[in-house]
Amino acid sequence: MARDGAVGESEMRQRELRRWKVALERMTPGQRDELRAELAALDVRPAAATVIEGRLGDNPGCPHCTTGRVIKHGTANGLQRYRCRGCGKTFCALTGTPLAGLHLRGKWLDHVAALREGLILRQVAERLHIAVSTAHRWRHRFLAAPKALRSQTLTGIAEADETYFLRSFKGQRRGLGRPARKRGGRAAKRGLSAEQVPVLVLRDRAGETADFILPLADRKHVRAVMAPLLAPDVVLCTDGSGSLAAVARDLHLEHHALNLRAGVRVIGPWHIQNVNAYHARLKDWLRRFRGVATRYLDSYLGWFRVQERFPSTALKPPSWLAMSLGHPC
Repeated sequence: MARDGAVGESEMRQRELRRWKVALERMTPGQRDELRAELAALDVRPAAATVIEGRLGDNPGCPHCTTGRVIKHGTANGLQRYRCRGCGKTFCALTGTPLAGLHLRGKWLDHVAALREGLILRQVAERLHIAVSTAHRWRHRFLAAPKALRSQTLTGIAEADETYFLRSFKGQRRGLGRPARKRGGRAAKRGLSAEQVPVLVLRDRAGETADFILPLADRKHVRAVMAPLLAPDVVLCTDGSGSLAAVARDLHLEHHALNLRAGVRVIGPWHIQNVNAYHARLKDWLRRFRGVATRYLDSYLGWFRVQERFPSTALKPPSWLAMSLGHPC
């Protein structure tokens, strides 16, 4: 009887498979692509869950009260949940992370692969079969942790220079404070103005890089970001701008200023070609997005730092996902 039951179940599965094959033949190419993406998402879901669960380790602590007295409390949406004996609240590995509350976890590894490739939103939406608005929301959630990852100390010979980005209200329909313009355009004057957003980039010869969006590129704001970053014995190379020279004096640093206007770009080992080349690569990379809203500029700067620090072959999607969850790389 048991054997007859097993044979009957096998025949049912075969009939079901034949029905699926017939349905597949009737699908349009677009429907087949969508089905293929869904099947791929099913395949990577366990891998994504493994990365997420790995965030807590073997001894998870409560993110609400930071106590270590927790017990397992069932599962939800494929993730282990825990209950804190101290405060009584429950949590999982996503609680308190930038990715908490996002759905379709089976597509997250594909999304970080798209981040690694630097795809624009419409390309991400088409590849993952999600809405452009979802791709936009995911992008900035996944970049929330990486944008805070910047070098903490520069040593040896360090270069510093400002670059400027046109202030942009892309995606914003109200409160512009000026007539809307087409993407692109130019500021009325070069350098510091209300139309421009100053970004200070510092980079040493070992490739350690830090960048900061400044309210103003003046002595006060430049010193606030440079003082904690530069080692006391660092040798600073700049273009001789007043604010950078003043901060070098304030911090008692050895300072070499290049007179770029006079054509003096290199004096022995002293130059700012590394940081200027970084500026050029950054702006060239940003062109694919056809304008970046100023309110999101910090995310894109962090995204580019990750791209520069980790070649595409070195940072695999699981590592990108772990970084987006707040794990250091």
